[in-house]
Amino acid sequence: MASNNTTEQERTQLYRTIWQIANDLRGSVDGWDFKQYVLGMLFYRFISENLTHYINKHERKIDPNFDYAKLSDEVAEQGRAITIAIKETTYYEINFCEDKRS
Repeated sequence: MASNNTTEQERTQLYRTIWQIANDLRGSVDGWDFKQYVLGMLFYRFISENLTHYINKHERKIDPNFDYAKLSDEVAEQGRAITIAIKETTYYEINFCEDKRS
């Protein structure tokens, strides 16, 4: 029973410490604005990590050592430009083929 009580006290102390750190980081910014900022950053990180995982999963079928996170900005930008060009071409071809059928 004593260890359970100690664990609860440690958890309470950790909660207070984390809350104090958050208040120190927030400074004079309104709590709502700070929360929006933090949640936005967490969402951005979630999207970034999932995109990295998705790209790695498909690229590693070709090159098992591929790691998107280690690409330079220039190489990643070239890949993005190629992807956009493919999407635009595909979109044009789909619309062109549908127009021909009409």
